[in-house]
Amino acid sequence: MTGKHIVVIGAGYAGLSAAARIGRGPDRVTLIAPEQRFTHRVRLHELAAGRQVARPEIARVLRGRKVTHRATRAVELDLAAREVLTEDGERVAYDTLVYALGSRTSWGGVPGAAEHAYPTERAEELRRRLAEGAPGMLAVVGGGATGIELATELAEAYPAWQVRLVAAGRVGGWLSERGRAHVLAVLDRLGARVDENRRVTAVTAHGLTCEDGEIPAEVVVWAASMEPQPLAAASGLAVNAQGRALVDDHLRSVSHPEVYVIGDAAAVEVPGIGELRMACATAMPQGHYLAKLLTGRTDKPFSYRYATQCLSLGRGEALVQLIHGDDSVRPRVLTGATGRLVKAGIVKGLPLSLR
Repeated sequence: MTGKHIVVIGAGYAGLSAAARIGRGPDRVTLIAPEQRFTHRVRLHELAAGRQVARPEIARVLRGRKVTHRATRAVELDLAAREVLTEDGERVAYDTLVYALGSRTSWGGVPGAAEHAYPTERAEELRRRLAEGAPGMLAVVGGGATGIELATELAEAYPAWQVRLVAAGRVGGWLSERGRAHVLAVLDRLGARVDENRRVTAVTAHGLTCEDGEIPAEVVVWAASMEPQPLAAASGLAVNAQGRALVDDHLRSVSHPEVYVIGDAAAVEVPGIGELRMACATAMPQGHYLAKLLTGRTDKPFSYRYATQCLSLGRGEALVQLIHGDDSVRPRVLTGATGRLVKAGIVKGLPLSLR
């Protein structure tokens, strides 16, 4: 064995793409992640709707690369000893650590949400509940991209259910006027009710409690916000108030230079933009960049410009919001067949980009 030992924890868009590309170089790479198949997270709303979603085997993505996949979970980081402790009791030593554990659904401290609501991580379980249970009211909480995609997809796939999208602010409020109008029109056409400016204060077995009253629901789906996995903060990496690891312009931890942090777990600041949002569109380029950096193919700082924002609105519709490089929106949007084809091309192409 030659070269350094690089350990990557996390097999999402950032971690798996980084591991596959670093594995082309001279260093030994170990990927620590419990999954055997890649989770195509931006398609979980399709999975909840009973659609077939391609999930490539991690072994296939890593084929021909100098990467060992340990199918276990990282539960602790010993930053002083440079070791990762796994849930099966192993201690994996590293010269360089790539932390790419990403994010998870945040319950926002709302009582009862974790007990009574389905997050996107439980898409398969949600699908079974909707397909096999008696139809009733289905409340989706969250007016962002995830909430919109879930509400439209589920309203189309399960027409016997009454879908209600509940948002603390305006649904799609970050979109251009044309983009937001299109989203609302599709929701209306699918028969989904929209409740804006209604903050949820509790979730019960019978539905939602809001600041201004109750919303009965047999099933609640939670898509209000995301948060980084807590291991970075718990292990002593420097993090910001949201728990995202602080990194320099080469994606290196500001407190532990032998650790690189990428994807949703990292608070990546880009000049002219600020902190990048959590998204596969920002995570995968970070994985690609870090592989070039660690294999000696670049020494330049990480740079990034946004291109588009895409939403699927069921199988028959989509929205491609054109944006500036700093993530501010342009007036123009693509909808209908054109929007659907662009969105499908981007989403289906992502797994191919992992290698």
